[in-house]
Amino acid sequence: MTRDQEPSSLQQASTRKTILIVEDDSAIGTFLLEAIAQETPYYPLLVPDAFEALKAMQGIKPNLILLDYYLPRMNGIELYDQLQTSPECANVPVILLTTNLDKRLEEIEERNIVGLSKPVDLDDLLNTIEKALTWSS
Repeated sequence: MTRDQEPSSLQQASTRKTILIVEDDSAIGTFLLEAIAQETPYYPLLVPDAFEALKAMQGIKPNLILLDYYLPRMNGIELYDQLQTSPECANVPVILLTTNLDKRLEEIEERNIVGLSKPVDLDDLLNTIEKALTWSS
């Protein structure tokens, strides 16, 4: 069961900074969820695609979005662009994870998104999360 399916998840999310993880690969998503839950004070929520992310954001406003580029039906950049149209989401920092970071640099830089290459180094990811949440506070 992912953390976003637990009955008290909205209560947990309201008392701690929340990181929304949008990742369609269940093994990677579970790894990210557990790493963030165990290594940080933040509350991770995992959703498998962009449409589930949009639905989840109707109930919570995450403090950070950890976003896979390659998602079914809507890629991470398309989701990011859609989120930017909402005033509630426009200032939420985003970390984009992709296997082809070099090919995405222009898209990432023009949107002021932090990009990390997959497979991601856990220490780099945790440091990047901490910096992003510090900058946005």
